[in-house]
Amino acid sequence: MCSSDLPNGKQLALCVVVILEHTEWEPPADAYSLRRPSGGIFPLPRPDYLRLTHREYGHRVGIFRVLDALGRRGIPATIAVDALTAENYPWLARHCIARGYELMAHGVAATRLITSKLSEAEERATIARSLDALEAVTGRKPAGWFGPEAAESDRTPALLAEAGVRYLCDWPNDEQPYPMTTPTGSLTALPMFLETDDEFALWTRRMSPDRWSRMVGEAAARMHDDGADNGRLLVLTLRPWLIGQPFRIGALEDALDDIMALPAVWAATGSAITDWYRRVGDS
Repeated sequence: MCSSDLPNGKQLALCVVVILEHTEWEPPADAYSLRRPSGGIFPLPRPDYLRLTHREYGHRVGIFRVLDALGRRGIPATIAVDALTAENYPWLARHCIARGYELMAHGVAATRLITSKLSEAEERATIARSLDALEAVTGRKPAGWFGPEAAESDRTPALLAEAGVRYLCDWPNDEQPYPMTTPTGSLTALPMFLETDDEFALWTRRMSPDRWSRMVGEAAARMHDDGADNGRLLVLTLRPWLIGQPFRIGALEDALDDIMALPAVWAATGSAITDWYRRVGDS
């Protein structure tokens, strides 16, 4: 892929993925989740109201700050919505569609990760529930997939292609789209940028919001320059419960301003980038 392949001679494609993930108050006994999930301060006896309501803040408040920050800069969002969010917050999924944003599938819940511990039938049912929940609320079958915590089994890409998913954001192994071939069909990988992921940087690595903002801007500037010869893709992943806090949203706004100030940036949804890449690959 070269810079002349990007629309209108752009050098950097920007895809902002906003994650709406539901944390269950009482997940199934056999569900797999992170032992120390982010949110709250420390694990408390069930029900852990502190952590659970901290996550819910993203659906009630943080999402609107994030979407407004993107909207003011003309950046189209790709919203990763899990099945339990779609089922419990159908108005929020419809609100995102009404604002012109794309919804992508995000599994069933943050507390139900896909791993090789699932049988093939269980994983196929998980994928189907995720896709069907979004289609039931919005009338549109999602084209993209970003797994909860980007977790997969060794058969996930094949099952996604079998279900009609067109692009996948789980693998942070490149700065360009690339084809994934499975026995059941093809996927386009849009690699997420793990180092700039808000949870990885701000929560896991404990980076300050100001330093995170500068890092995102620095990464985008370097990728933009590299894209003069070979176009690049920045998939920026955001969580409203985290970056949508009133004391962090300014860091996101500063980072977005730095990115959009670059002279050759194409901000687009996951589907738009996938459609472009497949046209280029077929030409």
